[in-house]
Amino acid sequence: MFDFVVYLLYRAGSAVVAALPLPFLFAFGQFLGVCAWAFSGKYRRLATRNLEIAFANEKSPRELRDLVRQHFRRLGANLLCSAKLTQMPPEKILEHVEVENIESMAREFRAGVPVVLVISHLGTWEVFAQLMPKFVGFVRNASVYQGLGNRFIDQHVRRTRTQTGLEVFDRHDGFEPVIDLLRSGGGVGVLSDQHAGDHGVWTPFFGRLASTSPLPALLAKRTRAALIAAGVYTTGRARWRMVFTERFDQTGASVAVLTSKISQVIEQQIRRAPEDWFWVHNRWKTPEPNFLLAHYKRGVYLPPGISARDLKPFRILIRSSNWLGDAVISVPAVRAIKGGRPDVHVTIAVPDKIAPMWKLIPEVDTIIPLPNDSFLPVVRLLRQRMPFDVAILFPNSLRVALESWLSGIQRRVGYRGHRRSWLVNQIVREPRKPGPPEHHSLRFLRIAHECGAETEKTPNV
Repeated sequence: MFDFVVYLLYRAGSAVVAALPLPFLFAFGQFLGVCAWAFSGKYRRLATRNLEIAFANEKSPRELRDLVRQHFRRLGANLLCSAKLTQMPPEKILEHVEVENIESMAREFRAGVPVVLVISHLGTWEVFAQLMPKFVGFVRNASVYQGLGNRFIDQHVRRTRTQTGLEVFDRHDGFEPVIDLLRSGGGVGVLSDQHAGDHGVWTPFFGRLASTSPLPALLAKRTRAALIAAGVYTTGRARWRMVFTERFDQTGASVAVLTSKISQVIEQQIRRAPEDWFWVHNRWKTPEPNFLLAHYKRGVYLPPGISARDLKPFRILIRSSNWLGDAVISVPAVRAIKGGRPDVHVTIAVPDKIAPMWKLIPEVDTIIPLPNDSFLPVVRLLRQRMPFDVAILFPNSLRVALESWLSGIQRRVGYRGHRRSWLVNQIVREPRKPGPPEHHSLRFLRIAHECGAETEKTPNV
């Protein structure tokens, strides 16, 4: 019942949007975007963090702040306009959308070559569903999408997308129908710029490793399809340009190579108009629990000319034990963490008295000597060294967990410890087997193993 009420509200809102002129919706969407920027701290921080990852070495802090505001204005305008564009016939849409280089797709279809169209969340990306059958309707056209939770809205969206002749395939229904369509000489559009989780290829995106969907590359390899990308750019008030690339796949290239190339092509598209992309998506999401990448099926792929030193770092803060003996036996765990992914930058936070010991360990990139007084100076010191992607806590004390929490580090890894489970959001499991207490070195190695590192001795869990 609740889903149906939401559906009725959705349809009512759609009807209002359909009745309003597109230029008005664009301007009103900009206003809504400014409101979202002002009041949605969570998404403003996410967009800011993403833009810092992408452009920190290219733009000043002021330029990044301005770009965040521009992005929210543009996102509001494009989302509201998309709600109307998807209800318009193709002929009316083309009064507002200029199409460039569609011939690159048509040429492949006329030669009998299927096409996997790589789409990104750029501009008013929803118009692809309306326009593809208009231009290349002499072959079957389809898109791969993820079904919505509300079945009534999902059914309506499917009807809207298919009203011009487009076929739609839900990811959860498998990909055999998609492969059959491609083998018949048709074309399939796939959104390819989102975090792909455990099933992705870890390859650079704006210089930082990101899990990238191999689906377009897999489809192209299975069906010998051409890979072509397209993006929609905002050119003015309620005006857009849809631009198609030339075919960019390489004969005999592996899935990893093609996936990396797709990532590079999408990055080039975004650089043309960064305010048009969907920066409120967590593209560089830190996986849980395995943010170290040794166990991932598809692993890491670095394209030619890019080494581990060229990657933007994944910064891990390791809070060392306070005692020299414990610090020494934790070194194998630190080495395993350092080897867990090629972009790791390891910072050790350690009491000043034993900091010299860590200077002898080549896997440690930076050392933060900690003062011996109250924890607030430690918190200030750690905040000055931010951002860190993860904090790994070797000591079990409440104070250590509180320091990392107050420092603003989002992922905090360690054992449950003493009354601190509310501060540690990735808790490492304790051993279940009865018997004498295990050696402390194995406890440290277990932390590394639970984060996804390869360890010589796999601790019992």
